[in-house]
Amino acid sequence: MRRKALIGETLEDSMATRYHLDTFPPEHVNLAALVPNIGRAQAALARYDGLLAAVPNARLLFAPLTIQEAVVSSKIEGTQVTMGEVLEADADGGALELSVEKRADIEEVRNYRAALGLAAEAITYRPLSEHLLRETHARLMRGVRGADKEPGSYRTDQNWIGAPGCTIDEASFVPIAPEHLGAGMNAWAAYLNDATQPDPIVQLAIAHVEFEALHPFRDGNGRLGRMLIPLFLFRRGLLGSPSFYMSAYFERHRDAYIDRLRAVSSDGAWTEWCRFFLDGVADQAVENDRKVRAILAVYERVKVDIIDVTRLQHGVRALDFIFRQPAFGSAQFVEGSEIPKATAHRFIGLLREAGLLRTARPSKGRRGGIYVFTELIEVIEGRSL
Repeated sequence: MRRKALIGETLEDSMATRYHLDTFPPEHVNLAALVPNIGRAQAALARYDGLLAAVPNARLLFAPLTIQEAVVSSKIEGTQVTMGEVLEADADGGALELSVEKRADIEEVRNYRAALGLAAEAITYRPLSEHLLRETHARLMRGVRGADKEPGSYRTDQNWIGAPGCTIDEASFVPIAPEHLGAGMNAWAAYLNDATQPDPIVQLAIAHVEFEALHPFRDGNGRLGRMLIPLFLFRRGLLGSPSFYMSAYFERHRDAYIDRLRAVSSDGAWTEWCRFFLDGVADQAVENDRKVRAILAVYERVKVDIIDVTRLQHGVRALDFIFRQPAFGSAQFVEGSEIPKATAHRFIGLLREAGLLRTARPSKGRRGGIYVFTELIEVIEGRSL
């Protein structure tokens, strides 16, 4: 059975790397060598979490970051859609004229966002269990490509990773055999929830690579494995909310990511993998910190601009809505901002005239317009940092 190729893989490898049976959890991770990396990751993560904790409406302000994570994580699996396209499709309610492929890409991103939201809510009162993992996977795969591949159930046949159309002999990686998968997942879940491990970020690094190596589902493993990172950090108390995303780091370093993952099985390179992951946590925490500060700066500046431009009540309410939903239809703005209809339409007009909103689709007849807060999207995508 063919599996989707991971980013950066080719058929240059003549023999597949196979799963490291009977070597998990690893016995020889050199924690002493990782001390500087652990310290840097812990410090960067703590600074980022402290910044989020200091923002009164952080959940509202940074909601679009979840959409961007869904876009980037799905991109690693081959989708070709931008955050702006997803937001405009959301605003349009499905009426946009899109290709079948583009609409499918958007649905995968939406599912990622919904699955992450489901799991983030659940772990406030439930452990990160195999049951929750299967529930999250079922939501991730609902109604999209791969929905025919037993969402929420572990695979019962052998899968492999390689270029499209390759045979198992031509694959670059062969995960655990199905007859060992149940025991492998039990060991993985026990390790994931073992509070006696000496460092939780190293524990997360090992749990992440093991999940990817097990590849327990017929599809969606990469997205689910990346989704587990913020969930674990939140569950273990390293973050006050599951709002830390690693997909952008893995995308920037895709070749190294694949090489380090594979080297764990081929060479037992657990320590090297942990160093790569720890450095990624530190680097991404710094990047996330920078992005959050940029979002805050835009919020404070635009708050003043809205008051100056509109001279109307409800300015902050309008601002909060467009930060929560930076692409929207006029009817959505009226309902979501809870501003009286006539005043809401006046707000949109004034903000368009001031250049704060871009018209993605003008209103025509009974069809409302679609408006985009472009500056916020560019900050979140990293285009104006």
